[in-house]
Amino acid sequence: MSVYEGKRTIDGLVVTKDGAPLSEHTEVKQFTTWGFEWTYEGESPQQLALAILVEHLGDARRALALSEPFMRQVIANLDNDWTLTSGDIDAALAGLKSVA
Repeated sequence: MSVYEGKRTIDGLVVTKDGAPLSEHTEVKQFTTWGFEWTYEGESPQQLALAILVEHLGDARRALALSEPFMRQVIANLDNDWTLTSGDIDAALAGLKSVA
């Protein structure tokens, strides 16, 4: 089970998967040049949603299709520091309307 973590530090935002930096996966789609963000709806939070879903699903097309609803339901509601497990992501995806 993978663990995704996000933290706001004095040096900026840090997002990891199992302790390693999480790729922005801009090769799938680049929503922003500003990097990851969370706690609101927008392009940077959608980039984070996409990156998490690409890693979690292993399916770039499906991750892209689900990135906006996942951003609205999950990413926009995260605290300043957060942790999501694979189980948390599966539960959130099960609650989304089927998009892909």
